[in-house]
Amino acid sequence: MHTSTPRGYVRMPDIEFKSPISYGPISAPDGSVTVEDETATAKIVVRAAAGTAAAADLAVPFGQSRLRADGTLVCGTRPDEWTLFAAIDRATEVAASVNAEGFVSVVDITHGRAMMRVSGPKATAVLAKVCNLDLADDMTPDGAVFSGSVAEVTCDLLRSDRAGVASYLISCERSFGNYVFAALVDASTEFGAQLPAGLSIH
Repeated sequence: MHTSTPRGYVRMPDIEFKSPISYGPISAPDGSVTVEDETATAKIVVRAAAGTAAAADLAVPFGQSRLRADGTLVCGTRPDEWTLFAAIDRATEVAASVNAEGFVSVVDITHGRAMMRVSGPKATAVLAKVCNLDLADDMTPDGAVFSGSVAEVTCDLLRSDRAGVASYLISCERSFGNYVFAALVDASTEFGAQLPAGLSIH
């Protein structure tokens, strides 16, 4: 059965999803930091000019994020640009929910971006070792959306604390996913995490 594609929406082919990150969650024994793969998340980029219905509906300022009642996380990634995160099986639904009238584009980048999470009491210290940004609470509070270099790879980041404990989502081009994951685990070894055999930053 043929289904129509909303105007302005570029749909990814229906191919089997495979993460570029080849290792499961890696944690310090005391739980102070955990690095885990979250690539299997729907990632929808919306670019919408001011005055469009899409911009009015998303309404999350640049550098901030908001969790919708339906579980979609809306991030103001750049001026007039948003990234929407949701369960991977909701990618088509989330993309189709955007009003594409006017100067609007909707692109499903689920397969094109890797994503990982570093969380725990030592998460900020771990990320600070490989990131070129000021991660102090007043600069990047919970909910902040920002871009920067992580292990010399340009990444989009979201601070998304869990139960009051620091947690960061880090997204990068798919081809760099395993390397950035390895760099975060390597930075975690100071706090007791073990770098598995075969996972290398070199």
